[in-house]
Amino acid sequence: MRKTQHWAIFTNNESNKNLLAKRLLKKGHYKDFTPFTSTKISLFSKITIERFIDEEDRHDEKILTKGSKQALKTLSSGEQKKALLQYLFNKNTEAIILDNPFDNLDSNSLKNLKETLSEKAKTISFIQIISRKEDLLPFITNYAFLEKETLNTYSSLKEINIPNKNTKFLGTIPPPIKPSNYTAKTLIQLKNVNVSFEDKKVLQNINWTIERGSFWQLIGSNGSGKTTLLSMITGENPKGYGQELFLFGRKKGTGESIWDIKKRIGYFTPAMTDKFRGYHTVEQMIISGFNDSIGLYVKPSATQKKLAKEWLSLINMWHLHDSLYNELSMGQKRLVMTTRAMVKHPDLLILDEATAGLDDASAHLLISFVNKIASDSETAIIFVSHRSERGLNPAYRFVLNPSSNGSLGTIQPS
Repeated sequence: MRKTQHWAIFTNNESNKNLLAKRLLKKGHYKDFTPFTSTKISLFSKITIERFIDEEDRHDEKILTKGSKQALKTLSSGEQKKALLQYLFNKNTEAIILDNPFDNLDSNSLKNLKETLSEKAKTISFIQIISRKEDLLPFITNYAFLEKETLNTYSSLKEINIPNKNTKFLGTIPPPIKPSNYTAKTLIQLKNVNVSFEDKKVLQNINWTIERGSFWQLIGSNGSGKTTLLSMITGENPKGYGQELFLFGRKKGTGESIWDIKKRIGYFTPAMTDKFRGYHTVEQMIISGFNDSIGLYVKPSATQKKLAKEWLSLINMWHLHDSLYNELSMGQKRLVMTTRAMVKHPDLLILDEATAGLDDASAHLLISFVNKIASDSETAIIFVSHRSERGLNPAYRFVLNPSSNGSLGTIQPS
């Protein structure tokens, strides 16, 4: 039987993970990893999956999903990871670098993946790049921490001390430029809403009422229809026509424009950060939230600049107002983007997997900020996460439970 060695490399959002992966794949850079020099190493990561999706699109050929009707890009996060892992196992890989393998996985998928990796650990070496301590694989016995670009090794887990971040937000949330002109208590209402795509039933008899100032966590397994449900709420899904779907007082399809809906919603998902590739300062990014623009192209008003300073002071980032957004750490970017979604005081704030990929400290910081928004404003919040985030204080949870006829929704008090 092949001799195995297992490592956990802890990171925070200042760690240069891309450089780390390149050095590990190139081999020979880190003296503690010399046993891997003659080993066939593969990378299990989101980037690897994206590369395979791109290859399949360009060549119109299935690589990871041969023999399946579905293309890789149509699978859920959990199914994509399962397909990549099986592909690497079939390639007779001797060692696998696992780059945050549990991000975006529901609890069942996470449990199944841990069991698979634990079984394969008898014959395959694993190097787990990890940002959340709760994700540590149980069979790992070697530990390191990546301090920016420097890799420090430790003899025990207790020796690793990752600096924490200040989680206090002093002061009050800045006021809106002008109050919302929608004053009704009920923002969104779905009555027995059903969604199917061809022969696939996704949502079944969904009943959900979202009221002003309410704080919800939306939970569901991979592929349960969370994204579809959010697209109904934002008015983007044409499946809403002809159904009992009410968005800010108007039934879907009664003459509302998509802009009428979007101006009342603040929305952030980590994928949005890819759209901001220009040379925008942190201050400009905050101000762009008043107009829902990608960057700032109109001269801001004095009021907008004043409010931007107040928001950045609240999140302890005013000293970075002239810094380029693209030069921030991942945790700082998420905090800025959440603030950007909130500056106009939307009637509804949707945060879709906002903590995915963050280290423990950055996630805790963002969670604390979301709790403050919930307690200090009249904005309703839908927080979407596969994790039961420690410290998050939603009043209710809306849980999607998959069935053969589409996912059913249940409401649970927090």
